[in-house]
Amino acid sequence: MRGREVHNEVGSAVVGSLLQAGEVNGDVHFHESARRPVSVPRELPEPPGAFTGRETELAALTSALDAESQLASTVVVSALGGAGGIGKTWLALHWAHKHAERFPDGQLFVNLRGFDPFDEPLTPREAVRGFLDALGVASQDVPPDLDAQLGLYRSLVAGRRILIVLDNARDSTQVVPLLPGTSTCTVLVTSRDRLAGLVTRHNAQPIKVGTLGEADSRALLARRVGQARLDAEAEAVAELIRYCAGLPLALSIVAGRAVLDPQIPLAELAAELRDRSSRLEAFDAGEPTACLEAVLSWSYQALDKHQSRVLGLMGLAPGADISLAAVTSLSGVPMQTLKSSLRALENVSLVSREAQGRYRMHDLVRLYTGQRARQDLSDDEVNQAGRRLVEFSTHTAHAADLLIAPHHAPIALSELPPGCQPLSLADEDAAWAWFDTERANLLATQHFAVTRGWHAAVWQLAWAMTTFQLRQGHFHDNLAAWKAGAHASHHLADPELRTRSYRHLGRACTRLERHDDALTHLREGLAGAERDGDELGQAHTHRAMADAWGQQENHSKALEHAKSALRLYEQRGVEVSGAHALNEVGWYTAKLGDHEHAQHICGEALAWSCRTGNLSGEARARVSLGRIARYSAKHQQAVEHLELALELYEKLGDTSGQAEALDHLAAVYEDQDPDKAAACWQRASTIYREQGRYADVDRIASRLKALNTHRSGSVSRQENTVDVDGTEHGG
Repeated sequence: MRGREVHNEVGSAVVGSLLQAGEVNGDVHFHESARRPVSVPRELPEPPGAFTGRETELAALTSALDAESQLASTVVVSALGGAGGIGKTWLALHWAHKHAERFPDGQLFVNLRGFDPFDEPLTPREAVRGFLDALGVASQDVPPDLDAQLGLYRSLVAGRRILIVLDNARDSTQVVPLLPGTSTCTVLVTSRDRLAGLVTRHNAQPIKVGTLGEADSRALLARRVGQARLDAEAEAVAELIRYCAGLPLALSIVAGRAVLDPQIPLAELAAELRDRSSRLEAFDAGEPTACLEAVLSWSYQALDKHQSRVLGLMGLAPGADISLAAVTSLSGVPMQTLKSSLRALENVSLVSREAQGRYRMHDLVRLYTGQRARQDLSDDEVNQAGRRLVEFSTHTAHAADLLIAPHHAPIALSELPPGCQPLSLADEDAAWAWFDTERANLLATQHFAVTRGWHAAVWQLAWAMTTFQLRQGHFHDNLAAWKAGAHASHHLADPELRTRSYRHLGRACTRLERHDDALTHLREGLAGAERDGDELGQAHTHRAMADAWGQQENHSKALEHAKSALRLYEQRGVEVSGAHALNEVGWYTAKLGDHEHAQHICGEALAWSCRTGNLSGEARARVSLGRIARYSAKHQQAVEHLELALELYEKLGDTSGQAEALDHLAAVYEDQDPDKAAACWQRASTIYREQGRYADVDRIASRLKALNTHRSGSVSRQENTVDVDGTEHGG
């Protein structure tokens, strides 16, 4: 018999009155010999010794109890949902023990075995029979009929302040029969399933249990392993925390191994986790409930074949999250069928649906499901799924690029494989939003294509991402993309692509002030274009070389290359790029000191861009004209050009251009209106910081410091000249 106490007043009264009436719920009859006090069950397992964090979830449980207790109208039901190993039972038991005094009539606990690999889920008959035992009902007095047993159970808890913990529930169907019928009871359910039926039909309060943050993860390890040991191997501890990814079970397994083998350095454990191929094996403490792979397998085995296939393919997909449209192409199944599978995966906490309908997995769940996919699916099926996802990304990115930069010439793309459905983006705003959301995933997808030797897709993704990356200031991403793109171009039988690759790789290096690398790549690209008779490629590369030399303050060489580019564009009648080249000729002319001639040239470039609807060209020309006007002390004219340039860059979504225009505008205002100068530099600095351009952030910080010093000095001088008693200046 499980541990319990005897409740001599309320319990005796309840059972006594039922027995005197000769029935319970009108169905179940007892012999007089069954009359005895009702037990006060104390069934909670031992509380967790190293409980850490979870303040938000604990507060939500208490708040739900307080709110419903005040209403006193319904049973208080809280449903803790989350993935296997996330610490749901851990949390439930900690809260239950902490608030045990609020349930003086006892606490019932049952493991419903909803996701047990060895036993079938507990039936309501088995669960309620255990409750009746705990409540002191003799075996001969337990009615044979299930409905009668449930009725007796509800009658025995009626009016009593009892906590009922239903742990590891399979679904709502398993839980509902065990709900009491009285508002004095509180029910706490844990499950990998979201228990939607319990929430919608029984007013349960859903509480999602997520991963632990870094501080709580560190605190958990410290409580188990000891702070001194953590302090001695700080770098290894940081790695352990990163690889455990906030999963309490993973952290507990690592801590347990460290405690059992204190002579093993934590760095050795970290090294085991560092290798993805053996990471799951390292999370094994030697028994099923302390083996992460086993715990995850219990959820996986409960899926049908369609659900497990989708989950496995998602585990192989590159990137931290994935959109519904991308999963559709990845899986190659109809949208409605896919939605059903995703709902099932979400219900059992193997995936979570984030904002904008995106799906995410815990890192260790992803690792496990990816390994299962490689085991359970054929190489051909895995390869085809990967190809569909890559082509989905490539085709959508290319379409998005043409929406944000309509003057770009389209490139030839690979044929779409069956089942691949790229997005149809409505307009420029949708294209920007898609790029913003998918930025990290696109880079991951390109790397995925690199590992599989899909060279055409690698190059196409580098091309399609360029405008977005440059306008948004993602210069390091742009460099990484074009390193991969240039390497891929050597495997493609198209000399023009190699020329483009070296040009863009050189430009990427120029943006990051890697001047020697920039010129090396650009010279190689120019030589290839000349060898292949590619005049347009030569023109584009001359422009890139002009920029590279200009960044190094060699304006004579920059002007020489800009003029070469302009000549080739004019020969071929390329208007958009020609306008850019003309503006650059004017700018480098200004840098060499001929401001009047430079203003005339840049004015022509502005007119050319306006005539062709080239907003980017117009913005750049206005920046040049604004800076030239500043050099010529035409401050109002400079402000007008730069403010118009800023508006154009905002319209284009070009945050790099916005920062540049603000930077130059601040320089114009610096002597005329220090407050406006400071405001412009602060806005520019914010953009630079968001883009990770910390050298520009530091430069502006110095300018602002000097500006503030100048302003303070000016104020001091003004105050001194109007001193009240006239002591300054011989008054």
